[in-house]
Amino acid sequence: MNRSEALRYRSIIIKAAESLTDEEALKVPLLFERWEPANHYAIGKRLYYGGVLYSVLIEHDSHEAYTPDISVSLYARVLIPDPGVIPEWEQPGSTNPYMKDDKVRHNGHIWISMIDYNVYEPGVFGWSVIDE
Repeated sequence: MNRSEALRYRSIIIKAAESLTDEEALKVPLLFERWEPANHYAIGKRLYYGGVLYSVLIEHDSHEAYTPDISVSLYARVLIPDPGVIPEWEQPGSTNPYMKDDKVRHNGHIWISMIDYNVYEPGVFGWSVIDE
């Protein structure tokens, strides 16, 4: 296989990866296009950057100063937690909030979100303790 053929196959693989669900995509993030500056990205495109899979929130031309890890208005980290595992609470952004009935561990307790689109820390608002 020569370089031209390899690049053609790579583009076919990237195109096929677009049809994966977020849960499936998180299992194979290396199949997705790497984020690069000076590219045009459409809404919903998933990109790999810094070991993390991101989704584009707003159509835009990328810039080296606005990487996915710091540009929360342009990109959202793809998050699909394992339903069998209660994760540690992480501060979400407005693009990836906790939803009603999501459970997290925080400060030695297990909490359940009582509201959709919850961006508050457990114990502040919208959470209830449900220790096992």
